Amino acid sequence: MALTWPIVLIVLFAALLHASWNALIKSGGDKALDTALLQFAGGMVALPFSIWFGLPGPSAWPFIAASLVIHVGYYNALVGAYRHGELGLTYPIMRGFAPLLVALGSSAFIGEVPSTTAWLGIVGITAGVALVGLAHPGEALHHGKALGFAFANAVIIALYTIVDGHGVRTLGSSAGGALSYVLILFVFDGITYPALVWWQRRAGERRAMLAYARQRWPRAVMGGAASIGAYAIALWAMTRAPVASVAALRETSVLFASLIGTVLLKERFGLQRAAGTGVIVAGVMALRFG
Repeated sequence: MALTWPIVLIVLFAALLHASWNALIKSGGDKALDTALLQFAGGMVALPFSIWFGLPGPSAWPFIAASLVIHVGYYNALVGAYRHGELGLTYPIMRGFAPLLVALGSSAFIGEVPSTTAWLGIVGITAGVALVGLAHPGEALHHGKALGFAFANAVIIALYTIVDGHGVRTLGSSAGGALSYVLILFVFDGITYPALVWWQRRAGERRAMLAYARQRWPRAVMGGAASIGAYAIALWAMTRAPVASVAALRETSVLFASLIGTVLLKERFGLQRAAGTGVIVAGVMALRFG
C-alpha cells in the first residue's frame, strides 16, 4: 500500500469537505441541535444510496456497531468543544492530535508500522496543527473546558479511525465496499445522536427544535452530504494506503478550517498560524515520500 499523489489530492478534497461541515455547526446558534440535524440529514441522504449499493458483508458489522457507540461520544465532545471555544482553537486540536494517536494505535492493532519518513510527516502535521490551534496560547489557557473537550475528542477520533479503518478493510479494496460501509454507518448515525438530543429536550423545547430545523434544513442537508463524502473518501483511501498516513493527511482540514474561521467567522489568523500552515505542508510532503 502506498500514498500516491491521486490519493493525496482526493484526501485533501475530503479535508475541505470535513472543515466545511464543521464550520456549519460552529456557525449555528444551537450546537447540539445543529449537529443532530446534520447527522439526521446525512442519514436521509445516505439511505437511498445504501439501498442501491446494498449492505456491507457480515465481517464489517461488529466494527460498524462499535463505531456507532464511539461516534455518539464524538458528537457530544464536538458539541462541547464548539460551545466553549472558537473553531480556530478547538478544531485543530481535535483533528491534529488524533493522527499521532492513530499512528501509535495502528502499530498495535492493525500491524502497520510507519516508516521513519512517515513518522516525521505525522509528527510534523501534529506540530503544525498545534501552532495553528494554539496561535494565542495565553487566551487558550482561559478556555479550559474547550481544551478538555477538544483533547478528549482527539482520543475518540483516533478510536473510530482505527475501528473503521480496520472494518472497511474486511470488505476488500473496492470503492463499493468502502461506500456500503460508510452509507450504512451514516444511516444509523442519523438515528442515534438525533434521538439522544430529542430525548434530552423538554416538550416545549422540542417544538422549538422543529421550528429551528425548518430554518436550518438546507444547511443541514449540505453539511450531511459533505460529511458523507469526506468520510467515504477517507475510508476508501485507507483500503489503498496506510491508515496512519491517511488519517494524518485528512487532518490538513485544519488549514481549511482556519481559513473558514478567518474569512466567514471573523476569527484571527496571524503569523503563528501561517507558520503552522507551512509546517503542516512540510509534513504532508514527508508523508507522501515516506
